[in-house]
Amino acid sequence: MSELICVEAKGILFDMDGVLVSSIGSVVRCWRRWAEMYDVPNAEIYEVPHGMRAIEIIKTLRPDIDPVEGMRVIEDMEIEDMADLTVLPGVKALLESLPQERWAIVTSATRRLLLGRLNAAGLPVPERIISGDMVVRGKPDPEPYRRGAELLGFRPEECVVVEDAPSGVGAGKAAGCRVLGVLGTHVVDELEEADWIVDSLEGLVVAANASGMELRFAPVSEVLRDPSLRSG
Repeated sequence: MSELICVEAKGILFDMDGVLVSSIGSVVRCWRRWAEMYDVPNAEIYEVPHGMRAIEIIKTLRPDIDPVEGMRVIEDMEIEDMADLTVLPGVKALLESLPQERWAIVTSATRRLLLGRLNAAGLPVPERIISGDMVVRGKPDPEPYRRGAELLGFRPEECVVVEDAPSGVGAGKAAGCRVLGVLGTHVVDELEEADWIVDSLEGLVVAANASGMELRFAPVSEVLRDPSLRSG
C-alpha cells in the first residue's frame, strides 16, 4: 500500500466530469447524434476529446457553421440526456465536508450544463464556479484555473487542482497550481504531469484548519507511475 501523503492548501479547484460525476454515456450518445445531425464523417463512431470545451470541438468538426447555434444544440441534448449520470466514489461526502469558501468547480462545461448535472446528481452547488463559457481560452490554457484561484482569493500555488484529463492537468500546472490526478477516464501514463495520482476521491480526506486545509490521500504506486520500475 502507498504511504499516506499530507498536503497543505488554502483552496481546492475541482474539474467536474470524470472527477465529481461520470456523464460519459450521455456525452458519447449526444456528440454522436450531433455529429450525425451536422454530417460529420463517421458520426456513429465519433470519440469526443475529453476535457475540451464544446465550442472548440464544434469549431474543429464544423468550422463553417455558426458555433453559437451548434453549442445550443449540443447543450440542449446533454441537458435532456442525464439518465445514467453517476456520482463518483467518495465525492458527495467530500464536497459536503468542505468549507464553501475553500472550493470551486472549474469545468469546460457551460454554466447551464454544469448546474444541470450537479442538480441531477444531487451534489452541492458551490458558491464559486468557472465554467467554459466564462473564459476566453479553455483548458489546456491556464486561464480557467488562474481565474478559479482568483475567485477563491488565493494564489494559484496555494491551490490544489483535481483533474482526470491531460488537458486539465496541463492547465492546472501551467496556472501554477499543484495537481492531483484521478484515474478513470485516462490511465496513469496520460496523467504523468500531475504531482500525485489517486485511484478515486474515495480515499481523499480533507481537514480544515486555521491556515487552510490539509489533504490526506494514498497515491497510486510509484511502480505504476514509473515505467522503468515495471516488470516485463
